[in-house]
Amino acid sequence: MSTLTTIVMPIYDDVTQLDFTGPHQFFSRMPDTQVIVASISGKSIHASGLVFCDLADLNAIEQCDVLCVPGGYGCVAALEDDAYLSAIRRLGGSARYVTSVCTGSIILGAAGLLKGKRAACHWSWRDLLPAFGAIPDAGRIVCDGNVITGGGVTAGIDFALTLIAELAGDEMAQSIQLSLEYAPEPPFHAGRPDIAPPEIVEKVAARIAALRPTARVEQAAQRLMSSVSETAAAG
Repeated sequence: MSTLTTIVMPIYDDVTQLDFTGPHQFFSRMPDTQVIVASISGKSIHASGLVFCDLADLNAIEQCDVLCVPGGYGCVAALEDDAYLSAIRRLGGSARYVTSVCTGSIILGAAGLLKGKRAACHWSWRDLLPAFGAIPDAGRIVCDGNVITGGGVTAGIDFALTLIAELAGDEMAQSIQLSLEYAPEPPFHAGRPDIAPPEIVEKVAARIAALRPTARVEQAAQRLMSSVSETAAAG
């Protein structure tokens, strides 16, 4: 008798939709797998001009096999949402695999799920991971025990294939890759700072830096450390 694998993808306003729709497309091809896209109270989510509705209520989900947290500019507001962060902490605490794409690892860090763990992140946010006790890793896919994290946005598809192989074997992962004709041949070699033209790196880094609310992330890290200290003192 087959066992159903449950994957929960908790989303929020201003999530980068490809962070979860890319992996979702691959996960949904796995047999005996239930992929649940959820939000607080099941509310509709706005992302990059798209609206995602008829979502599951994140607070009503009792457990999952895989927690997969996507990233996006809305990640900071999400980690400041006590209800959302509590749900991430609760589900991640019992999941077989705790995973993320892009800046979703910042949310995992804020939930206290990355302490002492190597983790990937979007290249322009990776330096914020140590504030949460995580070890930043420049890898496109980073596996550390039951924590599997992907780098920025499109790394989510490579991440999905890695996780599928972990859950169902290499043959299943390759079969799904073939069925979706995933054979990337980008017209430009500019997908990482180390290979992109310097002038492009400079412009993109400046634009992202202007949008990155670093102070708010640091405040979230301080709240996490204070909570850990209070728990230790109470124990």
